Amino acid sequence: MHPKASGATLDALRGGLIISCQADSGSPFRDPVIIAAFARAAEIGGAQAVRVQGLDDVRAVTAAVNLPVIGLTKRRLHGSPVYITPSPAEVQALASLGCRIVAFDATLRERPYPVKTLVEAAHEVGALAMADCATIEDARAALNAGVDLISTTLSGYTEDSPGQIAPDWTFIEAAARLAVPCIAEGRISSPQEAERALELGAFAVVVGTAITRPDVVVSWYAQALRGATARPEGGEGS
Repeated sequence: MHPKASGATLDALRGGLIISCQADSGSPFRDPVIIAAFARAAEIGGAQAVRVQGLDDVRAVTAAVNLPVIGLTKRRLHGSPVYITPSPAEVQALASLGCRIVAFDATLRERPYPVKTLVEAAHEVGALAMADCATIEDARAALNAGVDLISTTLSGYTEDSPGQIAPDWTFIEAAARLAVPCIAEGRISSPQEAERALELGAFAVVVGTAITRPDVVVSWYAQALRGATARPEGGEGS
């Protein structure tokens, strides 16, 4: 990718919304045609980019929308806990399908390939390298490895990051002070939370589950109602 093209891609993301269009195995939405429809809906609604997992879904989405596509794969190699785009071959395969940005796990955990190798693979074919991180230590190491963007995607999914219901505001704010754009992602489930992420310095915001996983959103409501009906009614002596 020409430097001017890279700059244009980042300018397109600045202050904007990125929709993660993914569906887990077993979901009724686990079909490239449906994922492409999610991406098209995101484009119509005003999103600046989409984040898409898997080569088949990327093919379908790049054919359906004109938005920048952040591509990734999910696959475990050699027993490593790293599973988001773990190899340089996958980085380049995603770029070859039109992904302007390739996302990969950049945590400090044991990994099949160094972060620097993945960055070089992306740059070799003209793609921007996005580091999915869990902690500020991950992010600083990724920055030293030459990544173009840092995301807070993996906070709460590693042993050394906080497991919590709310977004990791502390990490977002710290990552936003680094020398490359910070993409806020993880448990952001309302317009107000997305706005707060920008106020803390995030370059752009990713929202996924709250928009493109209706089955999960339904479960939030169902669990809340079950909890309400389980509470004892008030009365004398209560």
